[in-house]
Amino acid sequence: MEELPLLTLAFQGHSAGVRVRKAMAAHGLKPGHGHVLMVLQDQGAIGQHVLTETLGVDKSVIVALLNDLERDGLAERRRDPADRRRHIVEISPRGTALVADLYATVAATQAELFRDLTPAEIDGLTSVLSRLRATPDDGNPCAGQD
Repeated sequence: MEELPLLTLAFQGHSAGVRVRKAMAAHGLKPGHGHVLMVLQDQGAIGQHVLTETLGVDKSVIVALLNDLERDGLAERRRDPADRRRHIVEISPRGTALVADLYATVAATQAELFRDLTPAEIDGLTSVLSRLRATPDDGNPCAGQD
């Protein structure tokens, strides 16, 4: 049987996705919510439009995600004083604490998944995956919010 790396990636990717969803769920989050919080933690306060573009989702998806995160006290939106039409999004102190725990859980999940790989192999995998060509039709894990 011919080896098809795409199938290997798809099957292993599904397994990795299940693990990520479980890691997020351990903190009461869906992947889309966790992804937004991680981006806000890494980038600081940013415009809602920029956040939408960074995540590669429709603006209606980001609105729903932010509504949930605001309701739970994990993120905050405010009008930009320089341009009242623009919203600035920022992670809250509660969200910051949660993301620290989330990163620890995801790191442990990653260590388990990659336990048979050397650091050089992990670096190589990261390099290869970063060069794969995604298209807008591929979907985004944030889009489904699950």
